Amino acid sequence: EINRNFRNEGVSTRHNPEFTMLELYQAYATYNEIMDLTESVIRETAKAVIGSTELTWDGAQIDVGPAFRRWTMEDAVLELNPDIKREELRDRAAMAAHAKRLGVQVKDGYGWGKLLLEIFEKTVEHTLIQPTFITQHPVEVSPLARENDSDKGITDRFELFVNGKELANGFSELNDPEDQAARFKAQVEAKDAGDDEAMHFDADYIRALEVGLPPTGGLGIGIDRLVMLLTGSASIRDVLLFPYMRPEG
Repeated sequence: EINRNFRNEGVSTRHNPEFTMLELYQAYATYNEIMDLTESVIRETAKAVIGSTELTWDGAQIDVGPAFRRWTMEDAVLELNPDIKREELRDRAAMAAHAKRLGVQVKDGYGWGKLLLEIFEKTVEHTLIQPTFITQHPVEVSPLARENDSDKGITDRFELFVNGKELANGFSELNDPEDQAARFKAQVEAKDAGDDEAMHFDADYIRALEVGLPPTGGLGIGIDRLVMLLTGSASIRDVLLFPYMRPEG
């Protein structure tokens, strides 16, 4: 479905409290299949709207025609941060030291997964100009995503970035109610420890999972940011009819 979303968050050139999202779920699909679908949607939309896969967005030349790069978050952080060693990635103390060195705020409740994400956002995200799927996000920052079968601690999740901006988020859905309840409890603890982005405990969702959910792949695409890409708009306010404006003074 395509519908309105409301989040009590800040305002920027990329964020508005009210925005539009395409959200879909496919039974028995993995996150790899959802990535394939996402890539096709972006490419075919560009062809239908502007007649080409080549676009200019905020001064950057973008081509959504070639296959989108797929890059794990850990590999991306390692490539852009040569001072970080692979064996340090899941060492909380080592990652906290690297984060502080990079000017990233470190809170007591942050585990290695949250620190990895913070370092990624600080050092990698803005460099992702051509369409890139960042995959295998840590469990700590992916409370609704299924844990990877062969690599515990990470999930079957991706985010799509174009010109340093997130356009889509998808994953293999976590459908185990006991695991999901434990994840929610960990999120509550993280929120109590100062993580403003952590989730609350959603008891209704747990009850729904107890009824049953087949293996499922899910996807969310930010329609406003997609329109920004297609129109070359630098600010989300340029593609909204009634954007939120900060009060004067």
